[in-house]
Amino acid sequence: MSVVHELLPGWLLDHLAFINKISYELHQHHEPCCSKSQPTSVHLDSLHVDSVSSFGASATFVASTNKPENDDRGNCEMFVQKYVFRSELFDVSKPYITSASHKEYQESNEKEDLVDDVKKEISISVNGKKRKRCVAFNQGELDAMEYHRKIRGLILDGSSQLIQEGLTSGFLHSCSEKRNKCSEPVTLPLDTCNLSELCEMAKHLPSLNEVELQTLQLMEDDASVTEQDLFSRIVENTSSFTKMITLMGQKYLLPPKSRFLLSDISCMHPLLNCKKTYDVIVIDPPWQNKSVKRSNRYSYLSPLQIKQIPVPKLAAPSCLIVTWVTNRQKHLRFVKEELYPSWSVEVVAEWHWVKITSSGEFVFPLDSPHKKPYEGLILGRVREKAASLLRNADEEELPIPDHKLIVSVPCALHSHKPPLAEVLKDYIKPEGECLELFARNLQPGWTSWGNEVLKFQHMDYFVALKSKS
Repeated sequence: MSVVHELLPGWLLDHLAFINKISYELHQHHEPCCSKSQPTSVHLDSLHVDSVSSFGASATFVASTNKPENDDRGNCEMFVQKYVFRSELFDVSKPYITSASHKEYQESNEKEDLVDDVKKEISISVNGKKRKRCVAFNQGELDAMEYHRKIRGLILDGSSQLIQEGLTSGFLHSCSEKRNKCSEPVTLPLDTCNLSELCEMAKHLPSLNEVELQTLQLMEDDASVTEQDLFSRIVENTSSFTKMITLMGQKYLLPPKSRFLLSDISCMHPLLNCKKTYDVIVIDPPWQNKSVKRSNRYSYLSPLQIKQIPVPKLAAPSCLIVTWVTNRQKHLRFVKEELYPSWSVEVVAEWHWVKITSSGEFVFPLDSPHKKPYEGLILGRVREKAASLLRNADEEELPIPDHKLIVSVPCALHSHKPPLAEVLKDYIKPEGECLELFARNLQPGWTSWGNEVLKFQHMDYFVALKSKS
């Protein structure tokens, strides 16, 4: 379970435990036996076709639990390799910015903003336009300060209760006396595969016909596929164990019972073509902000582009919509006042993810004007007339409480959000269909979409445990 403690204010989560409870076990036959195997097949729903990889053996899916029927392979030895996520990627033992260094950090940001202001003023002067009087805070900053003032007590009091429970149980632990040891930097794996660029390249590949675009189901048998097979098609690991794929020379682990579509926003039609609707849709849009512009870390979408996501066609009656939102008031207002109404979604609650260290400190000072230790989630329900008519009268919809907190130690990898499956399970029907948009990892039982949907499934983020036969 990823839920360590549940109290009235919310939940204390263990993100690492959630990942490692997934059965990341890769089943492989001994290579000498497997060398005698026949050409393998890929199952496309009801269609059965042979497929040979243009990239050779390195581009194959390797996994099998079926016992070979012939005598030559009957004695083939099965190896089970288990993988776990790198625990040091969750080793956040001290704040990113301590109280002592907060002033220095603030002054650095103020200097950077001042340089930007000077550049703007020079540009204005050159263009011969009248220069506006500088003010201490713009309206967006004033709105953010007012919002923080309203929720500050909620964040502080609620998270304190959950943190104290975590310290008492031993899940969280003080390391103040070992500060030097705790402050050792974590070496992050290199981002060796740019999936978003691969999606852009895939647009120039020959178009697949309607039959070829059917869901690619990876059955219990071994399967060989080309890289082109993965683009613009839903891929499903129907087995109860992990499969490994090699994409452009990079290896990725696919958890059991998971489905994904690797594409950008221009190619979402495979999700619509499968005629499946979802009971919960989690959305983590690539919001525009100064940090994204400066770092050029990933491309962002405009509000109009986000509005055009076909959520109404993907949502089942009374679908629960959960959208991650940055602390910019512009984005919060957009979701509540424009995005959700355009999708016929009614806002029902606003939650917050509070990021802490393993010793229970906020990762950023709570009152920092630049970085906050929390992010928002806006929860809503599809409220179309048709939805209310289709809803089963015998099914009582559990009301979603407002102002809940999700407290957890964040991953060192950028934008690796905590899992929501266990905190949302009481608010969706049993065995409900779940979809994550703009996902960067896979989950059993979920469909995931995005142009970086396999990012955190990369082998570099996992460690292989001792093999067993």
